[in-house]
Amino acid sequence: MAYRLPPLNTLRLFEAAGRHLSFKLAAEELNLTPSAVSHGIQSLEAWLGVQLFARGNRSLILSGAGAAYLPQVRHVLEQLAQATEAVPGRRPTGRLAISVAPSFGVRWLVPNLPRFSAKHPNIEVSLDTTQRQVDFPRDGIDVAIRMGHGDWQDLYAVCLVMEELIPVCAPALAKTIRTTQDLEAMTLLHVMSVTDDWHEWSAMAGGGPSRSERGLRFDTIHMALEAAAQGLGVAMGRLPLVTGDIEAGRLAPVLGPPHRCSTGYWLVASRESLSRPEVTAFRNWIRAEINPRHP
Repeated sequence: MAYRLPPLNTLRLFEAAGRHLSFKLAAEELNLTPSAVSHGIQSLEAWLGVQLFARGNRSLILSGAGAAYLPQVRHVLEQLAQATEAVPGRRPTGRLAISVAPSFGVRWLVPNLPRFSAKHPNIEVSLDTTQRQVDFPRDGIDVAIRMGHGDWQDLYAVCLVMEELIPVCAPALAKTIRTTQDLEAMTLLHVMSVTDDWHEWSAMAGGGPSRSERGLRFDTIHMALEAAAQGLGVAMGRLPLVTGDIEAGRLAPVLGPPHRCSTGYWLVASRESLSRPEVTAFRNWIRAEINPRHP
């Protein structure tokens, strides 16, 4: 039976443009020009004999036909992508797309990635640090590294390492901190997006600074830890994010041992992608690298 189908690429263009309601954003996602997206949509409309979008001067909305067609096209493309990922015995593509939070990417993954590349020189890695929810497999991401509790419905998720909290500061300053009372005279460094670190650590440590809300505030953990390394105060370090700085002597832990959190870093992927040799290689490497005690 011969299927009467429009060109597959025009369906990809339509799905992206319909999702974003923008030819420009669809073009950015697909690494094309807005003109190429527009011409592709026009080709699909000509093939179907119906308008899929109502075009205004500065707006793009789905027509009635487009609104009815979009969810069906999206469903078929997702099924096709899943079926492609699950084909047994696929030859390696040599490409691996990883979604990772900027903090984990900068402070752990990138410094350790050369060891993965040395072990697997034929795998070309691309990193996506945009903080968005990944839609497997539509977004073109093979694996994601996320912080959480592992409750990602219908996805494969394996815990890489649990987070641990430990105050850190410059080595010279660390020599002056022996008890939690010593923190009273110190400047505490905070990350504005994570407001409960000091309270959480104090509860687990059985005591802490009486006014843990005081101090300097930064919008990223990277800036807070850099300020700590420069001697501006004491930051709340999160293992494994500060492991490299501690091993290099840029930061020193104080008032240990570290206290384990309820959250951890997880490797998340679609179940269909697990058959890809690139995904298997990365999963095995990162589990052994981030937690050598892991069996």
